[in-house]
This record gives sequence, structure tokens and C-alpha cells, in this order.
Amino acid sequence: MATQNHSFVESQNRSPNRQRRDRRTAKTWDIAQFQVPPAPGKTRFHDLRLPPPLMRGIAELGFRYASPIQAQSLPHTLAGNDVVGRAQTGTGKTAAFLITIINDLLANPLTAEPYAGEPRALVIAPTRELVMQIADDAAGLAKYTGLKTQTLIGGMDYDKQKSALHRAAVDMVIATPGRLLDFASNKDIYLDRIELLVIDEADRMLDMGFIPQVRRIVRMTPRRDKRQTLLFSATLTADVERLAAQWTQDATRIEIEPESLAATSVEQKIYIVASRQKFRLLQTILAAEEAESVIVFANRRDQVRHLHERLCAQNFAAGLLSGEIAQHRRVRTLEDFKSGKLRVLVATDVAGRGIHVEGISHVVNYTLPEEPEDYVHRIGRTGRAGKTGVSISFACEDDAFRLEPIEKLLGNKLNCEQPPPEMLGD
Repeated sequence: MATQNHSFVESQNRSPNRQRRDRRTAKTWDIAQFQVPPAPGKTRFHDLRLPPPLMRGIAELGFRYASPIQAQSLPHTLAGNDVVGRAQTGTGKTAAFLITIINDLLANPLTAEPYAGEPRALVIAPTRELVMQIADDAAGLAKYTGLKTQTLIGGMDYDKQKSALHRAAVDMVIATPGRLLDFASNKDIYLDRIELLVIDEADRMLDMGFIPQVRRIVRMTPRRDKRQTLLFSATLTADVERLAAQWTQDATRIEIEPESLAATSVEQKIYIVASRQKFRLLQTILAAEEAESVIVFANRRDQVRHLHERLCAQNFAAGLLSGEIAQHRRVRTLEDFKSGKLRVLVATDVAGRGIHVEGISHVVNYTLPEEPEDYVHRIGRTGRAGKTGVSISFACEDDAFRLEPIEKLLGNKLNCEQPPPEMLGD
């Protein structure tokens, strides 16, 4: 999904005067200023009868036609139905559920003044980076609506988040499970007025052991027949299916096949290389002029930490994202990468799930992922917004066996080759 260049803190703390200016601008804006011609087989956002303030945000973000997950899910979600969707990150699912939330909140305004700490919509996501990205997207879509969004994430000052939550009524909360439970346990937030619940990246939450926490959170919200529930997952395993059955009611099931997600805009290369040669090969790739903005993925925290240290020692402008890095440093690192101050980002899959940065030229899989789905997530960081990108994966004696499950998921063989000798140096 395309995003505005907001920080998540800025999007939450927009001044009342700024909000009033945005709403006044929305009133003077007319849908006639946003011309999108009908196209065979495509759904325009115009066709969904969305309110003008929301359409204004959509227009500014440059959205013209709905992506497949949006086109298939929005007619159901806008009608108030539950949805269980299988779709990888980068397919537009974030916009699908945010548009649903914003439309619902605008269409059903409260008749009485709400209490602070009682949101009407809740989005739960597994990582802090993903929460921040969803909040950034919400800021763009809701820019002219006057709706207020608050993020609750660990690693940031609790009292500051509490103050922001209680300063005024909040319409939507986007949170990681652990920090949300902290607030609920301390009675700093109440979830009994939730009208719309979104559970994003359900499979990742299962992998990370968050499901017991999510169960507790869901129990704090109204019964499933009294709320609308949207659940999205990259894979619909038996465990995810059971959770979906418990948390949703008469849900419409929507699946976007992975074969369509291994983007044709991404050139995929697999280099067969000895483990001792991998760092030299990485140096050559990063030194190339066309490697303008690169994410390097590895599987473990110690691997990314060691890689980052070696790259910095070779004078590469590199940043580090992993679960062991303090949140304020992760926020600063991601902002520096977006701005171009850092040209290389070394990340684990957990941290990398929330990275949505336009203009990433290369993704390098320094180690092949242990889960095949993570390969699709990784290469999806590049080749976005109509641009092309390059994915380069290293397959060595330690992890080449992981290629076959990836190929099975993609439905096609990957072309494996030896790197040119000049790329390996002496």
C-alpha cells in the first residue's frame, strides 16, 4: 500500500487547528476533482460509495483502482459482514480494513460524547513496525475525517501513550497484543465498546506465541454477533482456521493465491555459493551503483547483528532492525532508511514484516528463510508501486535444502546459478 510521509507520532498528535483545517478543506473538495475512468475488470473506489472525506484521502494517496483483495473484500466488509482473508503483505489488505473502519465510523457517528480510553475500532498486529505502518496508512486515509487514531506498542514510554489515549476520545486503536493487555490490565483502556475488530497477520501471531494474549483481548470485546471481525493471514493453516471459526460469524472467505504474489516486477536470482564466500558477494552487490536502497535479511538476531557490524566496519551506511533493538532506535533507523540517510537495512523477518518503504531497489536473502512464506514477504519489499526490483538469495551448503519448499509454494522452479567470478574477488 502506498503511504504518506508521516511519522506515526505526528499522525496521532495532529493539532486541533490542523484537524479543523483538514475538515474544512474536505468540505470544499468535490469528487469531480478525482476523475478515474471505468475500466473492464477493475473496481474503482468511486464504485464503492465511500464518503467524500475518505475519498479525498484516497485521491491524495493516488489510489485509483482497488487491488484484488480490496475489490473482493470491500463489498462484504462495507456491508458489515465478517471476512477471513488469505493475503500476503503488500497486496493492499491494510487499506481494505482501514477503509472499512473509517467508512463505518463516519457512517455511524456517536450520539453522545464518548469516554476517553473507549475506542470504537481495534486493530491488533504482531510487531511494532507493522503497527506503526498501519497507523501511518491510517493517517493518510483519515486525513480529512477528523477521526483520531492511537498506537499502543511496547518499547515506548507507557505514560506518554497513556496521556495521548486519555487526552481526548480515540476512535481507533492499533496495538501489539502485549502492550494492549498492559493497558487493559491497568484499566487504562476498555474494549467493551469495540464495534470493529481486525486481527492482522494471524499466522505470524501464532508463530510468535501471541495467540493466548489475543484470546484474552478478544474476550474483552463484545460478542462476535455484536461486533464486526476481520481476520487476515498469509496462510490459512488448520490452527488459523480454528481461530477464525471461533472469532468470526458467518465470515466470507477470500483468498489471494501466492502464485500471483511472487511479483513479476521482481527479478529473482539464486546464487549457489559457499558460506565463506557470502559476505564478499554481499559487499560486491552493495557496492554496485544500481543498489540504491537494499534490505538484507537473515534468520536470527545474532546473524543480523554480526552482519551489521561487518558492514559498518566496511563503511557501508547500514542500519539494524531486530527484536532486541530498543523501539526508539528502531523508529529512528526506519526513518533514516526511508529518508536515504541509510542505504542498507539488515533485518530479521519479525522486524521486516512492517517495512513498507517505496523505492527499495534490492532485497538480499543472506540466509534462506526457514518458512517458505517468508520468502514471498521478503521479496515483496521491492518491486512496489509500479517499479521493478531485484531479489538476490544466497544458497549455501547450510540452507540450500530450503529451496524446494519455496519453489513448491511459488509453483515454479527458481533459476539457480553460480555468481560470476568477478563478484567473489580473490
